[in-house]
Amino acid sequence: GEIIGRSRVTGLVDRGEGKGALMYSEREVIDARTGEKLATLTSTSFLRGDGGFGGPSGPVRQPHPEPERTPDLTLDLATRPEQALIYRLNSDLNPLHIDPQVAKAAGFPRPILHGLCTFGTVCHALLRSLCDYDTARFGRMELRFSSPVFPGETIRTEIWREEGGAAFRARVVERDKVVVSNGLFRFA
Repeated sequence: GEIIGRSRVTGLVDRGEGKGALMYSEREVIDARTGEKLATLTSTSFLRGDGGFGGPSGPVRQPHPEPERTPDLTLDLATRPEQALIYRLNSDLNPLHIDPQVAKAAGFPRPILHGLCTFGTVCHALLRSLCDYDTARFGRMELRFSSPVFPGETIRTEIWREEGGAAFRARVVERDKVVVSNGLFRFA
């Protein structure tokens, strides 16, 4: 089949000169043949260097809180050293993900994994751990990207059961660095 994506900006927050801006957006994914809405994707983008334009300074959406207890479940999923090359097939051709010089110029020690790959790996962990791979049970997920993942690292998803779903975060095992925080999962 064919799908259509319709995107719109739903808000801007000016964090001030030198502090960047936040852009809130929404994309509806629709079946082109039937017109049925398949999904709604919302995102918040941090726009470095774009603050100070005189826009509203709030409100800033609050992330889902993380529990202050040991996770109920954890799942480690490895990424492969060549994984960024594979994710280029999703049409994200940003050289930040494959070119060491571009990565260094952007302030990273080496190329970083695509956010879509990190998102998909965490989604896989939730689908496996909470839904036993039953996609009909998977309702929605929200998360905050906190730090980049480098190809070849292991992503550990830490899950706390909550009524109707779970809270989660993810870290890379090799650096013990949180890469996804304030995650919220809800069953369908």
